Amino acid sequence: MGEMIEFASNGDTVGGYLASPADGGGPAVVVIQEWWGLVPHIEEVCDRFASEGFFALAPDLYHGDSVSNEEPDEAGKLMMAMRVDQARRDMSGAVDALIDRSGAERVGAVGFCMGGALALLLALDRQDSVGACVPFYGAIPWPEVKPDWKTLSVPVQVHVGTKDDWAMGFADSLVSELNEADRPVERHNYENAEHAFFNDTRPEVYDAESSALAFERTVAFLHTNLD
Repeated sequence: MGEMIEFASNGDTVGGYLASPADGGGPAVVVIQEWWGLVPHIEEVCDRFASEGFFALAPDLYHGDSVSNEEPDEAGKLMMAMRVDQARRDMSGAVDALIDRSGAERVGAVGFCMGGALALLLALDRQDSVGACVPFYGAIPWPEVKPDWKTLSVPVQVHVGTKDDWAMGFADSLVSELNEADRPVERHNYENAEHAFFNDTRPEVYDAESSALAFERTVAFLHTNLD
C-alpha cells in the first residue's frame, strides 16, 4: 500500500514511508516513530491510516538506522544520539511534503513513545499547518529540550496506559500546563495498559482492546480537526 519516498528538509533530502488512500484523496497525518526507528510496525501504522482514508507519511528520523525490539539498549543510544533540532527540521519537511502530495491545508501529527514527544514538538513548531496532535505514551527524554506548552494552540489528544509511570507523569504535567493556558486538550487513560500498548509486534506489552479503542479515538479526533 505504501512506498518509500524522499522529500526536502532544510536544504537536504530525507527518506520516509508514504501510504496513500485508495481513492486518492483525504486528510493527512505525519506518523512519528518510536525509538526503534522507521521499522515495519510504523509502516503498518501508516497503512492502517491509509485504509481509513488518510495520507500518512512517516519520516525516517534516524536516516537509515533502526534496531529490532530485542535491542532496547541500542535503541536508547540511537534516540539519545539523534539531533533533536535536525529531527524537528525533518518533521517540518514531512509536513510540507505531505501537504504537497495530499492537497490538505493542515495535517495531523501522531507519534509513539519518543515519537509522541516529537509530535508535540512538531505541533509547537508548525502551528501554521498542524491541525491536530496525538501523542501515544510520549515523554521528553532529552534534558535540554524544555518547550513552553502554554504557547501550543493545536488541539491535543493524549493516550497513556495506567501502568506506564514515565508517560503518566509527563501526561499529568502536559495536560496541567495546557489546561492552565486554556488550550484544547483531551486525555485518555487505559487501565492496566503498559508502555507501548499499541505496538502489536511486542506481545509482552500489546493490549488489543486498548489499542483498538485508541486508534478509533485517534481517527475520530483527526477527522474532527482536519476535515
